[in-house]
Amino acid sequence: MSSGNKRLKIFTGNANRKLAEEICQYLGVTMGDSNVGRFSDGEIRVRINESVRGADVFIIQPTSTPVNEHLMELLVMIDAIRRASARRITAVIPYYGYARQDRKARARDPITSKLIANLLYAAGARRVITMDLHAGQIQGFFDIPVDHLPGVPILAEYFTRNEIDNLVVVSPDIGGVTRARDLAERLGVPLAIIDKRRPEPNVAEVTNVIGKIRDKRVIMIDDIIDTAGTITKGAEALLERGAKEIYACCTHPVLSGPAVERLKNSVIKELVVTNTIHLTKEKLFDRVKVLSVAPILGEAIIRIHEDLSVSKLFDA
Repeated sequence: MSSGNKRLKIFTGNANRKLAEEICQYLGVTMGDSNVGRFSDGEIRVRINESVRGADVFIIQPTSTPVNEHLMELLVMIDAIRRASARRITAVIPYYGYARQDRKARARDPITSKLIANLLYAAGARRVITMDLHAGQIQGFFDIPVDHLPGVPILAEYFTRNEIDNLVVVSPDIGGVTRARDLAERLGVPLAIIDKRRPEPNVAEVTNVIGKIRDKRVIMIDDIIDTAGTITKGAEALLERGAKEIYACCTHPVLSGPAVERLKNSVIKELVVTNTIHLTKEKLFDRVKVLSVAPILGEAIIRIHEDLSVSKLFDA
């Protein structure tokens, strides 16, 4: 595909090849020919097997587990394509790893989300597309344009199609209120908030629920579900306080450590996630519903390639 004198090329590493293939299918283009392998000592070896000179190149690679491997794959691919004289390189990072360390919460803390931004720029990326950053201000850590796509419209469309009645959207903590309010407004339902305290690290206690949830069907929404402690404990607290059914949803299903076991044993009726992160068979169980972000990423890619507005995608 070309726009004016620019050719569009899509490449991917090993993090989520299936999503990259879906995006190529949406755009009607062929995946760029490349090999991302390893030397015998584990070093990443990249080969770009076609010309990218003068091309508008998009590299699709979430930095999901194993995060260091996938991040290095992305950086080495960017370097290879920059040295092959691409016109512009856009890093498409559906899940932006290392985002949870975005400020100095205590003395001598690193700010890894800024470090990754610096690494991407140093490697040669000149634009970034990502989804649901852990904190919106991370966009400001980049000295290049960042297209920050929301996952809420995809989740909202799913629940609208399913026509679940008597709903309320619940934020699992104060920090996620903006996201929860967006979902509630799109569904035209009320909002509630779980108020919790942390008596010690990695321990959360629900102290109160702000809003009416008794006899309601609840949708809990978060950006990331990692170990699933917050979401499963929150679901239990809501059920104890009279909620009828609990649905949970998130953009990024990290699902590390005890997450799958916790979710299987939880009171959550359905977990709705997107495919920003590839889920292995072990993480897919009968209550998990996976929605594709390929159309929204594909549309953003074509709009950037053709110098059109990306924000128009989300105008209500």
